[in-house]
Amino acid sequence: MEFTRLHEYFKVVTTLLVDGFVIGFTILVIAIIVMYLVDINQTSHAVRRNYPVVGRFRYLFESMGEFFRQYFFAQDREELPFNRAERSWVYRSAKNIDSTVAFGSTRSLAPPGTVIFSNTAFPKLERDSVKGQTLKIGPYCRQPYRPASIFNISAMSYGAISKPAVLALSAGARMAGCWMNTGEGGLSPFHLEGGADIVMQIGTAKYGVRNEKGNLSDDKLREISAIPQIRMFELKLSQGAKPGKGGILPGEKVSEEISAIRGIPAGQDSISPNRHPEIDSVAELLDTIGHIREVTGKPTGFKIVLGDESFIEELCVAINARGIESAPDFISLDSADGGTGAAPQSLIDYMGLPLRESLPILSNALIKHNLKPRVRVIASGKLVDPASVAWAICLGADFAVSARGFMFALGCIQALQCNKNTCPTGITTHKRSLQKGLVVEDKAERVKNYCHNINHEVGVIAHSCGVEEPRQLCRRHARVVTDTGLSISLEELHRPTVNAH
Repeated sequence: MEFTRLHEYFKVVTTLLVDGFVIGFTILVIAIIVMYLVDINQTSHAVRRNYPVVGRFRYLFESMGEFFRQYFFAQDREELPFNRAERSWVYRSAKNIDSTVAFGSTRSLAPPGTVIFSNTAFPKLERDSVKGQTLKIGPYCRQPYRPASIFNISAMSYGAISKPAVLALSAGARMAGCWMNTGEGGLSPFHLEGGADIVMQIGTAKYGVRNEKGNLSDDKLREISAIPQIRMFELKLSQGAKPGKGGILPGEKVSEEISAIRGIPAGQDSISPNRHPEIDSVAELLDTIGHIREVTGKPTGFKIVLGDESFIEELCVAINARGIESAPDFISLDSADGGTGAAPQSLIDYMGLPLRESLPILSNALIKHNLKPRVRVIASGKLVDPASVAWAICLGADFAVSARGFMFALGCIQALQCNKNTCPTGITTHKRSLQKGLVVEDKAERVKNYCHNINHEVGVIAHSCGVEEPRQLCRRHARVVTDTGLSISLEELHRPTVNAH
């Protein structure tokens, strides 16, 4: 009896499997026939027309190529924009686990441009070190700002990144004691909810501080500046990945909530002007900065990608002619290899100067015109590890900021889908099904750890160079490899000229 039942059971299962296979195979054959007919009759794609069905695999392999390279073929230090070694350091530091390595460095010291720090014979002992000095930003403001952290969170707009990403960054920034930049998308409730110090960025579209005509609103400025968490205002002139182009937020990311915050129609592409229409000269730039500072009472500066170095010279001359109090309280200098959610490839690949060239130009101009103590320099652009931050300080940066480093701390896997609504880690998507992977409490802790570990290890580099704290680093503490294969100090390579006046 049992045998008969068992036999019947297997007979039924076998029948179902066979029927299922036949149905599945039939569906597959029909699908192939349909694709064949579509491919051979369409005229848009030559490969699919000449190789129907099979030609479709080209697009699959093309879309998957970047992922296969990242995980299976690329060496530790050969990927762009960030290699595996850089990402791994951020991941480990964000998780607060051991970031030491064994055997030897995989970083080649031969390529020209490679930076090497000059260690001293008698490094500072940790017990001899002092807490890093805090620098005042905006000495002529009613409410100057003294940031606690050298390393801070760069501009990322709500809309370009998701609600849980903003919440995690804000909470992590509060715990780490660093500031968070809103990006040009305006101030959202989520920036404030985490309790972080906030730098309010004013982009060319004036999101968050615009009137019904799209112009700068003094009433909105006063309203926002009354919030204690708002510590500074940053006028965005240009961004590293797209100098000369305004912000781009695809319409599929412009939700009703983002529409309300920005004051724009929902579901439509949000494209900012390529510059502030009312600012067409150095004089108008200084006028606008002075106006925002007067209305808000808080430090005000601007963000720029340097291309034409004569601009900085003209700016410095104009400041000294007006009086030192007219100077911007800070200049955020972005690099041509900076990141973005969306940009034309013609700009992202070819426009602007990289930080290694523009930072010495800016610092030297400020030194030449005796403005370096007055204007704080904030360096931005691929500064995701302690060495790059320490290098920027050697060249004259007072602070460093990073967006993509903190994205890695949130769990970014460099999927390169920031301009789509399909980010697999929930950072740059507004799909709830994908956002659920980003747990705010867990990621906020990682943001805090990453910031703390960057600041700590920049201090370790400073001690090895023989100084007590990072802001005592200067150009003689770092060297760069030249075309001869030998290195020279940054002091020799970028020696500033002295103003005769």
